[in-house]
Amino acid sequence: MADNAPAPPPLYDNTPTISEKEDPSALPPELAGPCSDQAQVTEEEGVASDIADKEELPLPPDPVETVTVTVMESQLLQKELPAQENPVAVEAEEPKLGEETELKQKQKLGQALQSLKEESNNVSDLTESDQKALLELKQLIEEALNEFSFSSPPEKEKNLAGTLAVEVSIWGIPLLKDDRSDVILLKFLRARDFKVKDAFTMFKNTSHWRKSFGIDLLIDEDLGDDLEKVVFMHEHDKEGHPVCYNVYGEFQNKELYEKTFGDDEKRAKFLRWRVQFLEKSIRKLDFSPGGVNTIFQVSDLKNSPGLGKHELRQATKQSLQVLQDNYPEFVAKQVFINVPWWYLAFYSVISPFLTQRTRSKFVFASPARSAETLFKYIPPERVPVQYGGLSVDPCDCNPEFTISDPATDMTIKPGTKQIVEIIIYEKCIIVWELRVVGWEVTCGAEFVPSTEGGYTVIINKAKKMTPADEPVVHGSFAVSELGKLLLTVDNPTLKKKKLLYRFKVKPLGD
Repeated sequence: MADNAPAPPPLYDNTPTISEKEDPSALPPELAGPCSDQAQVTEEEGVASDIADKEELPLPPDPVETVTVTVMESQLLQKELPAQENPVAVEAEEPKLGEETELKQKQKLGQALQSLKEESNNVSDLTESDQKALLELKQLIEEALNEFSFSSPPEKEKNLAGTLAVEVSIWGIPLLKDDRSDVILLKFLRARDFKVKDAFTMFKNTSHWRKSFGIDLLIDEDLGDDLEKVVFMHEHDKEGHPVCYNVYGEFQNKELYEKTFGDDEKRAKFLRWRVQFLEKSIRKLDFSPGGVNTIFQVSDLKNSPGLGKHELRQATKQSLQVLQDNYPEFVAKQVFINVPWWYLAFYSVISPFLTQRTRSKFVFASPARSAETLFKYIPPERVPVQYGGLSVDPCDCNPEFTISDPATDMTIKPGTKQIVEIIIYEKCIIVWELRVVGWEVTCGAEFVPSTEGGYTVIINKAKKMTPADEPVVHGSFAVSELGKLLLTVDNPTLKKKKLLYRFKVKPLGD
């Protein structure tokens, strides 16, 4: 089965409420998404709710947990930290009996992630049989170029040297000119399990389709911006892949739905828009052998439209066929978030019929675990604020922080109080921002001078935060004497909470 490009929105009403039911016998949308890779499926995140996802109950207070950060020099903290550096030092704990299973699951997940790394596109790293297959495919394509199989009649001219007068390209890469062409041909080979003739047939059909669809003219066509909130690119994952977000719930807007799928002409325009979006995204990729030439997909299934919508079903069927046939191996990982319980149940039925390669790229996360799952792949400072991260629209952002300022994420256990202790050894202005995904906690900030018997300055009085509050809390404090800043988060619930924070210091004169 071929690796696919962005497909249409899901065909189910994916709200997590049980009262809004859908027909579970209909085909699921897990193989569809404006930027999804149809053939890739895995289950690294269960969506069955456990006790931590159920009704909130108060717990007796557990011992306070504290992590400590030391501020030595402001210049050091203003430099961007390495991507893998964690500015919080935490003592390792022996796993408790109740945590052993969780520890094993994390180790298993780590092994799974390691085994799912993308294949190398360096020819020297390929097996002997794969190198042979690539060479054979290049020979077939060279013969086809000499016979003008990929050119229209007006282009079938040769220059005085007897070579092709017109250069044939795909996704902006000239065929057989350099090793970038090899990277593209490897995508077709992998989509067809390195069966050379099948890969060549797929490539030839794709070339003919691109010409008949008018891809070169489509790139510059003005198709409007009505769907810019349905599918958008935002930042990169930890491996450097651009991240594409697919927000299916936007189609709950009846006006937008009618404008997009109301008749055959509108559905044809929708297909052209999706192909155009993908083409523009692909042309920004790096097709050098060591470059990033795949996209990280995030599909938000919250409130997505239902299968009963005939127009959407038609658009889906048409789009899937086009995209799965012509865009092989362009997805690095496909993460589904806000997944309802029945969605995974349906997947478990069809999963045995899929290949290991097919299952290897899909990840499912329930609403309660969506943010935590995204943070495994995308730094929290690069995850949009609406999905639990700290990245906001540039016009709304806190000017003190940008996506280049790394954040720390940590888990607050149920019924515990977490204190982030920032020890300051210089006079300065310290600024910070903090969020707890989903809130339902009490948080506050205070400064404690180092002087023995000194007073405590309450910067932010402890306040109970709810999901209706602003997602990110900002704060600042002018430190006129040495001491420590304490950021306190009290989690009284039975749910684990994900805490994000980052800070920087500035000279006191600023």
